[in-house]
Amino acid sequence: MSGVDPERWEVVIGLEVHAELSTRTKLFSSATAEFGGEPNTHIDPLTLGLPGSLPVLNARAVELAVRVGLALGCTVQRSVFARKNYFYPDQPKNYQISQYDLPINVDGSLELPSGQVVGIERAHLEEDTGKSTHIGGGGRIHEARHSLVDLNRAGVPLLEIVGRPDLRSADEARAYVAELRAVLVAVGASDGKMEEGSLRVDCNVSVRPRGSAELGTRCEIKNINSLRSLGRAIDAEAARQVALVEAGERVVQETRHWDEDDGRTHTLRSKEEADDYRYFPDPDLVEVDCDPVWVEEVRASLPLLPAARRARLVERSGASRPHAAIVCERNLDDLCLAALDAGADPERVVNHAVHNLADERAVGLDPAAFAALVAMEVDGTLTATQAKTVLAELVAAGGGDPAELAAAHGFEAMDTSELEGLVDGLIAEHPEEWQRYVEGDPRIAGFFVGRVMKATQGKADGRVVTALLDARRG
Repeated sequence: MSGVDPERWEVVIGLEVHAELSTRTKLFSSATAEFGGEPNTHIDPLTLGLPGSLPVLNARAVELAVRVGLALGCTVQRSVFARKNYFYPDQPKNYQISQYDLPINVDGSLELPSGQVVGIERAHLEEDTGKSTHIGGGGRIHEARHSLVDLNRAGVPLLEIVGRPDLRSADEARAYVAELRAVLVAVGASDGKMEEGSLRVDCNVSVRPRGSAELGTRCEIKNINSLRSLGRAIDAEAARQVALVEAGERVVQETRHWDEDDGRTHTLRSKEEADDYRYFPDPDLVEVDCDPVWVEEVRASLPLLPAARRARLVERSGASRPHAAIVCERNLDDLCLAALDAGADPERVVNHAVHNLADERAVGLDPAAFAALVAMEVDGTLTATQAKTVLAELVAAGGGDPAELAAAHGFEAMDTSELEGLVDGLIAEHPEEWQRYVEGDPRIAGFFVGRVMKATQGKADGRVVTALLDARRG
């Protein structure tokens, strides 16, 4: 945590993530929900708030909301749409249709790759707002010469996922948003593109003395649109609050804006008391009460989720949690499991997936060829370096025979007697280094292995060289 002493202070973080749902049309009208377009072209009478226009609920949006809720372990319940009243140009009708006291999803959780479980308070449906662009000054409304409004985004279906304040660092917050985005994409609910605004984060931050059970005064940082900005904003805001408290001042509850350029948060508006949005049930919309049988059908259609995929890989391969997270993030877990089914060594399979298969094309690698390559490495036909070279060619070519590729490179196992002569010669040439090796200096092994690899132009098997060294140490 930048600027905060973790021995003295604890940061408490709760995130509200707004995900645009992948529907063709808006939440309550037939206007397209497609991203982009010329300003104010994805509109219709309802988007413009024209008198007499009536909302009609998008059934696909409800289904996607239920899919996310079930993926997060939420209870899907009877829900009611309400009018959230406020006056701002991003909603011409001067209210936003949202769910207030009866959201569609409640009481869930999200497991992070570390194993940490973060509570989900609710995940409710609402319509998105338009986008204001302030011209002049620093691009802020109070400095602008004039403002422009684009209503293309207004009415696009949103799912607001409200997490509990279970996060304690910027790293945990980034991991939470990354995992949540992976879940949203996995169930087909959202494309998760933060750069296009499909996923936006409001971040509530407070600080308290280490060991205290009482929550500090929180500030909300609005509309963060990248994981990097999220981490920087949390660290900066936590440091600001700690500095205030240590100076004997009071943290004021308010909404703040993150400025990427100066690396600071700035006041948007005071929030000493809850805003009075005068919520009331929307008289033009009926309650949503999902059929339990249908909900179970939706549950049965869910794919294997990221946490379950990681757990499956750990169980089958013995991979560590961090390695399993990397493999699954690259969508290589099915490849690895298929290679294991073909008899490949689990440790080497995971090691290659983590260290040598960052190329996006690796997803299409033939599991049988992958397993055959690993077998050649295990039996000593290929060294680790040679196996890495052949693997890169298999990925680049989209397939092939690892044995043929190895032969084309002239890769072949070195005779052990030849290696023994090299090792004995090096021991004789470097008596001081050998004495350190005999005495157990772990750093000196690389000295001898590296010289053997150089002398053989990388053809020696490092494991065989290490075994020969150990045999001579006695």
